[in-house]
Amino acid sequence: MRTRQLGKDGPDVSVIGLGAWPIGGGMGPVDEKIAIDTVRSAIDAGVTLLDTAQAYRSSESTLGKALEEGYRDRCFLATKVSGDYSAAGIRAAMDASLKALDVDYVDLYQVHSWRGADYPIEATMEAMSQLQQQGKTRYIGVSNFNATQMDAAYSVAPFHSSQPQYNMIDRGIESHDLPYCEQRGIGNLAHSPLAKGLLTGKYRADHVFATDDERSGFPRFQGEAFATYVSVAQKLGEIADQRACTLVQLAIAWCLRQPAVTCVLAGAKSPAQVADYLPAADIDLTAEEIHRIDQILGNAAAS
Repeated sequence: MRTRQLGKDGPDVSVIGLGAWPIGGGMGPVDEKIAIDTVRSAIDAGVTLLDTAQAYRSSESTLGKALEEGYRDRCFLATKVSGDYSAAGIRAAMDASLKALDVDYVDLYQVHSWRGADYPIEATMEAMSQLQQQGKTRYIGVSNFNATQMDAAYSVAPFHSSQPQYNMIDRGIESHDLPYCEQRGIGNLAHSPLAKGLLTGKYRADHVFATDDERSGFPRFQGEAFATYVSVAQKLGEIADQRACTLVQLAIAWCLRQPAVTCVLAGAKSPAQVADYLPAADIDLTAEEIHRIDQILGNAAAS
């Protein structure tokens, strides 16, 4: 497994990380034993970065069980405070996460989203810095912040990482956010590289998601919008076929083409899905392949 340095002076982490939202049940129920096997198979295969959050349902407690028997020492464990970003809320969330994960500290603690209107960023980042000073987290980071929001946070407490949504469909971070991170030496942990399944090639336009799957309520997974994305995935799949890889692998490798992306967080519900992700770490896309991908995406956006 290839590694990249997290931020300008952080540790090396695997370029593919395990996003733990799915094992918490957010995309349909997952048997706990399968979830534990999924986490351990990822670590055994060289995945070091595991990412969860306070809001990821049962994800933290499941990870806590998976990291027994020596697995904790083999990973870079990241979680997030979700919702209450007051100083008291952050302290309480950290303590609850440590208990659920059954650990004394985490490697990375992140603010899950920007809510500066409700919680002044100065107090939020000061509380994050205090947790770092107390040894409850080695590093701090932010998630779903844009460049302006990151700058406000960084001026209070310099942080190592940003966790943005990034994939072939959602490219909003390319113009300002990635350049800002490169300037500051902030590592990016790209989440949702498969656009919650749109870039897997596994769905037909008439697919109906179960009611306990979050996607059942998302507009892009319904009707004509969903049919368009399915068609795009089919065209991208042709490039993957010619490259002798899966569309999943192509989508992850596409994210990793960005030097500012330290790690791509791929969610998984089974060891088989983890195994499908891994070869992406060794795929270097050619300029021609990137151009063809851009053409497909551009044509879809224009239609």
